[in-house]
Amino acid sequence: MSQSIQQYIKSRVDQRHQENNFRSLKLLTGLVDFYSNDYLGFAHDKNLKAAIEKESTANAEATTGSTGSRLLSGNSGYAEALEKMLAEFHNAQASLLFNSGFDANYGLLSALPYRGDTIIYDQLVHASIHDGIRNSKANAVMFSHNNLQQLEEKLSSAKGLKYVVVESVYSMDGDLAPLKEIADLCEKYDAGLIVDEAHATGVFGPQGEGRVVELNLEDKCLARIHTFGKAIGAHGAVIVCSEDLKNFLINYCRPFIFSTALPFHSLAAIKCSYALLPQVNEKRKTIFQLIQTFKKHYNSKPGFELIESPSPIQSIIVKGNEHIKQFAEKIRQQGLDVRPILFPTVPRGKERIRICLHSFNTEQEVVKLAEVINNL
Repeated sequence: MSQSIQQYIKSRVDQRHQENNFRSLKLLTGLVDFYSNDYLGFAHDKNLKAAIEKESTANAEATTGSTGSRLLSGNSGYAEALEKMLAEFHNAQASLLFNSGFDANYGLLSALPYRGDTIIYDQLVHASIHDGIRNSKANAVMFSHNNLQQLEEKLSSAKGLKYVVVESVYSMDGDLAPLKEIADLCEKYDAGLIVDEAHATGVFGPQGEGRVVELNLEDKCLARIHTFGKAIGAHGAVIVCSEDLKNFLINYCRPFIFSTALPFHSLAAIKCSYALLPQVNEKRKTIFQLIQTFKKHYNSKPGFELIESPSPIQSIIVKGNEHIKQFAEKIRQQGLDVRPILFPTVPRGKERIRICLHSFNTEQEVVKLAEVINNL
């Protein structure tokens, strides 16, 4: 084995240690969950698990693995029916399944915009979007987070076909994009609006359809990305779009073309989870009640900035990797599990505790969390 390569690998790992941002895998702790994206508790739902098992029994002929990509041996009538159901649920013409939200974002952004086109993106969009943009041949222009004036300036000077990419609920800050205003600007400048709904799926909208449906903006969006590993409690993702865009992606999107398809069990989990969404309005109400409970009991103070957010994601800025790790550990010692978000995942000086509130958290647990943080 090459010694020089081994030395290089070790030096890069050592660099992470020296910068105090070394990442490592952690096991579940058994503490109160204030860190996962399982907003509705679907990942632990016994009724959902039973429904998936029943669906598997009813489709006993299904293989355990998909055996290939969708374009080879991995397609099925079940997958196509699921895509039709997902399109109808999200009020779209068509949809296309992907193996993850990362694949969906990366694949769409690397395949659709082309040389001479312009992608205009919010500075806080997910890493998968950044990677997809980098791999496209288009010009890329960033605008300051939720800054409509800057967005219009970039749109007015953009060349070629124009694409605007935002998240409906931002994964680290938890705040919302001004989607109506952004959609109006896209219409004014003939730009295609792409919305990542990862953290809105299941939580926002009359039945969890996302913020685009909640705001009646379906017809103003070129594409929406819904992921299943968060509130849906499953795995994979879907792009909801026009029939033409679906056909385009089937022909040009490399992560779709060259990835083995999701296996039957994943498809069944998605189907059964979506069947539950219209039945869990009380869970959604509970989440928003707990958000207000946390805000009511948390006392903001210098050095502990709570980012304004109406979503289940409540982030408290505590500058410095070492400080935020110590802060998180003190909270965990009180039986409440939170995770620190370090630089370079977030910008230097924006290190934070990212708190996720869930329908299964109790009011007493949320009050305790706020009081523990207040007393640190």
